[in-house]
Amino acid sequence: MNVKTLCLAILYFEEATGYEIRKMSTEGKYSHFVDASYGSIYPALNKLEAEELVTCREEKTSGKPSRKIYSITNNGRKNFLESLNAPPAKDIFRSEFLMIAMCVEFLPLDIVNRAIETRIGHLLAEIDLLKSFANHENSPEGIKWAAQYGMDCMKNSLDFLSDNRKKLENLAGSKEPISINDKSEAAQ
Repeated sequence: MNVKTLCLAILYFEEATGYEIRKMSTEGKYSHFVDASYGSIYPALNKLEAEELVTCREEKTSGKPSRKIYSITNNGRKNFLESLNAPPAKDIFRSEFLMIAMCVEFLPLDIVNRAIETRIGHLLAEIDLLKSFANHENSPEGIKWAAQYGMDCMKNSLDFLSDNRKKLENLAGSKEPISINDKSEAAQ
């Protein structure tokens, strides 16, 4: 899914400014789909407007610059739904925590514990965010379902981490870090 499709998805449900689209795509209910920056959102909105898939109107506010508010057109709705006909790409998962876990044997216990606590905090915050979407009375049923799915994934991660934390802690610092010289000497 690209940024244009993400913009159409957001506008399918509500009007928004570029700033609001960025905020919803990084902190809100659309933050789990595509990584979108201001540098990609505004060019996408301009292309969508040129293709007549969205419209833009300016709203004047006293003492502030006017805001550009984007709305999806009927062609935009059709285009968005057609874009969902393609099979979804493989989910991308990246985790700095897993890099620390992978190298746990070379790290001191305090760094490992800090990483575990940070990861637990991130999972709990993510669960709370998704819970707010799932429990919001005005959320469409599809958004509620997707939020439930995400909460289940996060809860499983949290359960796994809780059940296996001691194993990770016990591995902490169990090996000496490998230096470049040690590696080349071992190869000889």
